[in-house]
Amino acid sequence: MVRLDATALHGSLREPVLDSVGFLNEVMSRYPDAISFAPGAPHPDSFADVDLQHYLDRFLDHLVHQDGHTPGQARRLLFEYGPSRGLINALVSDALARDHGITIPPASVVITVGAQEAMFLVLRALFRAAGRDTLAVANPCFVGITGAATLLDIPLVGVAETDDGIDLDGLAAACRDARRAGRPIRACYVGVDFANPGGARMSLPHRAALLELAEREDFLVLEDNAYGFTATGGDELPPLKALPGADRVVHIGTFAKIGFPGARVGYVVADQRVGDGSRLLADALAALKSVVTVNTSPLCQAVIGGMLLTHGGSLAQLGSAKAAIYRRNLAHLTTALDRHLDEARSAGIRWNRPAGGFFVRIDLPVPADAELLEISAAKYGVLWTPMAQFYLGIAGDRQLRLSCSYLDPDRIETGVRRLAAFVEKEVVP
Repeated sequence: MVRLDATALHGSLREPVLDSVGFLNEVMSRYPDAISFAPGAPHPDSFADVDLQHYLDRFLDHLVHQDGHTPGQARRLLFEYGPSRGLINALVSDALARDHGITIPPASVVITVGAQEAMFLVLRALFRAAGRDTLAVANPCFVGITGAATLLDIPLVGVAETDDGIDLDGLAAACRDARRAGRPIRACYVGVDFANPGGARMSLPHRAALLELAEREDFLVLEDNAYGFTATGGDELPPLKALPGADRVVHIGTFAKIGFPGARVGYVVADQRVGDGSRLLADALAALKSVVTVNTSPLCQAVIGGMLLTHGGSLAQLGSAKAAIYRRNLAHLTTALDRHLDEARSAGIRWNRPAGGFFVRIDLPVPADAELLEISAAKYGVLWTPMAQFYLGIAGDRQLRLSCSYLDPDRIETGVRRLAAFVEKEVVP
């Protein structure tokens, strides 16, 4: 039997973040009766009525009557490899213009295997060689982007996150420090609306100021807006890609929440000019994709394309019913926390109240580590996610994250009751 030396494998395999999801899944499997606030997965009801055949037929009809294909040609498009750039680029481009004011040609869009591949491709394209440039992220940050950077040997710098998003004074200072160290900040990743895991949302002035800083310090902004669709009606804010200075923004999106996660369809908008201006950054991403995943499944793209067409070509219409589920759940979670944990405030228990998204962050007076999670699951039947895994460096060890997305209101209520009992017996001094 061949035995490989662990130290001879890529260093990222020794990063704790790569084990965090597996650890949570393992705990959930050992306590199947526990109520889990851990997964940030879409609610099963949000895709219970997905009619795959209807959406496939709708997209095939579009290919025939709008794009001029014969029925045979249209079917073959779904059975072959397909272009690396994607099949539904024009539909996505139209939807972004209609709903978000992002006006870009279809050639600027690359359809990816979820947002995760989009992040990986963008980082690979932008960062030339290991250690030469730095990626800035809010601290705490989504592990998908920090994990991708780790796999690619890209140095990371964490900048504190406020309730208004990434701290701009801290980011400016990080730019100066990185430049002096000879590893300038090449890009900054941000979740603009109800970011995972902290729930922060950037105000409109904060968004404008971030783009001004990006121009002044010469870095790109990687915008991830997976949760913006959960904003209440009339409270939507334009994405960075729709604001002045948008040429600094690479916009990353996903259909996991507004469509369904099993399709694994995401996209990236990369309209920046490369070299002499004859090529787009999207062209480079498509070239990289051709040797990573070759193409995104044409069948999955067809289903998502059919969903968009059925909903008037609108991302907002496609996500509206799902957004209502998540707004209901978030309101129920925060109300239940207010009701059952109010007395614990005197002991230093605090939680934020995001206006959208999937997540609520709770501050504890004790470490929220694996040992405490084991007690919570075994004795009280409630699971949560330790926040430390979302931070760069040693931080967040006294915070936990609750996700409301996957549960029904009655389970949320029962889960918060269990959480309150756990806090009273195991956390409050």
